[in-house]
Amino acid sequence: MALPSLKAQFDALLKLPSISCTQDDMDQSNLPVVHLLASWLGDLGFACEIQPIPGEAGKANLIATLGSGPGGLVMAGHTDTVPCNPERWQHDPFKLTEQDGRWYGLGSCDMKGFFPLIIEAVRSYVDQPFKQPLIVLATADEESSMSGARALVASGLPKARHAVIGEPTGLKPIRVHKGIMMERIDITGQAGHSSDPALGNNAMEAMHNVISELMTLRSGWQKRWNNPLFGVPTPTLNLGCIHGGDNPNRICAKCALEFDIRPLPGMDPDALRADIQARLDLIAAERQVEIVYSPLFPGVPPMDTAADAPLVKACEALTGHSAGSVAFATEGPYLNQIGMQTLILGPGDIDQAHQPDEFLAMDRLNPTVDILRQLIKQFCLQ
Repeated sequence: MALPSLKAQFDALLKLPSISCTQDDMDQSNLPVVHLLASWLGDLGFACEIQPIPGEAGKANLIATLGSGPGGLVMAGHTDTVPCNPERWQHDPFKLTEQDGRWYGLGSCDMKGFFPLIIEAVRSYVDQPFKQPLIVLATADEESSMSGARALVASGLPKARHAVIGEPTGLKPIRVHKGIMMERIDITGQAGHSSDPALGNNAMEAMHNVISELMTLRSGWQKRWNNPLFGVPTPTLNLGCIHGGDNPNRICAKCALEFDIRPLPGMDPDALRADIQARLDLIAAERQVEIVYSPLFPGVPPMDTAADAPLVKACEALTGHSAGSVAFATEGPYLNQIGMQTLILGPGDIDQAHQPDEFLAMDRLNPTVDILRQLIKQFCLQ
């Protein structure tokens, strides 16, 4: 195989910027990364399908399959990165720099670096008969809208029983994480001269009622829901930013609040939104204001893969760690929705993700490849 070396693959991926961002002027295509991965995997004998993301020009998922059968194993990662501030880096974000036993670069840890490790693991098996398929999944826009993962759910692909996502976990298996919802409430009242409250209808005062109700809901959720697997064992609701009014002597006509909720496994985001909407309807009627409530993006549901799932047991045995939990969200719950038992397991450390001078420690490279080889052997060859 005339594939580049592990280090050369790593460098080549970092040299292809693929930032995804909610700000249009910073958002970039991931197609160069997808096409490069498809060329390498195609050389190894994978059948490569590039799945365009509906309504997202320049965005696609890659589904690369080696072997066939009803079961099999998915090894998954996202092709995009967060934005960065190059002036705050000591190294060039868009190439591999090796220093002090580390590989630096944007996406080295989170998580373009996972793909060369998959390729390194599978190279020694490509001439062997696969009894179940190995599927390499490379997705779009995990760092912004999760549009790639949602496109997979809509298509019902890929078909497999087990999936490992190589997000940074320090090579400790993760089977549970909280969800994340980011929400916005807009209140429209009536402006007027502040000397006479009857001349208007204060949107900021109505928002005071809304905030009180949100905090009451939060308190109720935290009494009802508790999961000791998490460092913060209850669901959270954070009041993130508020904007309203324009002058001290005018009755505030408009006020907007943005907040996030991090639900535990078992909590239904749609049910939480219904609870909030019911409270808002009462406030709107009582205060005679217009209240519009909408998610800032569809949100990520919590993930909860069964503790006795074969993949969980296999990764616990290979790593020597019991499967645990993390506070950050991943594409895991979407793969679970398609019917896979999904585990998060990757070589990076989350403390390095989204930071200047992001790096992957080189002493994680060989252990990761060894674990991936064992998983391929167990779930695809035996």
